[in-house]
Amino acid sequence: MADVHEIEVVVAHHERATLRVGDVYLKIDTDQARTDLEVEAMALAPIPTPAILWREPPVLALAALPGTALGRLGEPSTASSAAWVAAGAAVRKLHDAPLPPWPGRSVDDLAAELDRECAWLITNDVLPTDLVARNRRIAEAALRPCTPSFTHGDLQIAHVFVAGAEITGVLDWSEAAQGDAMHDLATLTLGHAEHLEDVVAGYGTHVDLDVIRGWWSLRSLRGIRWLIEHGFDPAMPGCEVDVLKAQ
Repeated sequence: MADVHEIEVVVAHHERATLRVGDVYLKIDTDQARTDLEVEAMALAPIPTPAILWREPPVLALAALPGTALGRLGEPSTASSAAWVAAGAAVRKLHDAPLPPWPGRSVDDLAAELDRECAWLITNDVLPTDLVARNRRIAEAALRPCTPSFTHGDLQIAHVFVAGAEITGVLDWSEAAQGDAMHDLATLTLGHAEHLEDVVAGYGTHVDLDVIRGWWSLRSLRGIRWLIEHGFDPAMPGCEVDVLKAQ
């Protein structure tokens, strides 16, 4: 690292920051319990994850993954259909693994949070009432009891790295928990519905498309306030607001 002449800021807000220094990612987190969970989840996951180089709280150093991200929300994915199929297969392998020992969020907690976020969006004139109401109804499909799986919890495409048609690793495991398998599949395809068929083909078992759509709405409605408060723009083309409009 002594020869590195440039530092890339991958993401930064008041809770966390990730820097790339050469072939090393430095993750700085204000919540060490979250980092503890991430480290344990990576150790348990049956799919490729970044190698942990060292840890000196609040910094976790990870080796860079080979390949490139599957894509980014709001941008067309340049990955092949075969890469998306491989992503679906990797997610299935994760979901079939033994559960992590910690639970995820309950349906009641998610429903209460969704109600709060919908009320905030309307009260603050962030989105039209009819758009919020329509997506709140669609989100109901995701708010149902299910058999828990080992879930990543934040499986956005920027966290999935590929080389050709091979998954080389998955990043950012701090939200891993027992959870709804459909949530991972929905997060992976959020804003990229055109690749849902490939992901389902790789996943290799029944997928409830109404629940996937429900999670698209639920994740977008829940996330908009957080994005705004942390300096991101959910109204950029192809991002959360467009996802809601397309539902």
